Amino acid sequence: MNMRGPSVLAIALAMAVAAGGAQAQMPEGDATKGEQVFKKCTACHAVEEGKHKVGPSLHGVVGRQAGATDFARYVGLKGTDIVWTEENLFEYLADPTAFVKSKTQNPRSGMAYKLPKPDERADVIAYLKTLTN
Repeated sequence: MNMRGPSVLAIALAMAVAAGGAQAQMPEGDATKGEQVFKKCTACHAVEEGKHKVGPSLHGVVGRQAGATDFARYVGLKGTDIVWTEENLFEYLADPTAFVKSKTQNPRSGMAYKLPKPDERADVIAYLKTLTN
C-alpha cells in the first residue's frame, strides 16, 4: 500500500477544513456590549419597527430578506436573494460595499460606514437579534 497517497489526501482535507473554518469563524457576541457599539449606528438607524432615518429600521433585521422593508431610499439590495443571516451581517458590516459587489450586480450598498473589529460586529449582531417582536 502506498502511504503517500492517503497522507497527502489527509493533509489536503485538513487544510481545506481549516481554511473554511477560519473564513466562517465569527466570535460569540455580547448583546449588552453590542447595544453600546450600536450607538455609533443610531445617527442613521432606528431600532423601532417601521421607524426609518437615513437608513432603514433594524428592528427584526436578523433573518429578514435584504431590502424587504418599506424604506424607499435603500434600493441597492431590493430584489436580491440576500437574507440577513448572522454570517451575512458579519461580512456586510466589515465592508458593506465589498459585500454588495460580491453578491449583486448593483454595487450600491447605501452604507459607507464599516465596523472593522470582528468582536464589535459580533456584539452588534447579538444586540440586533434581541430586536424582534
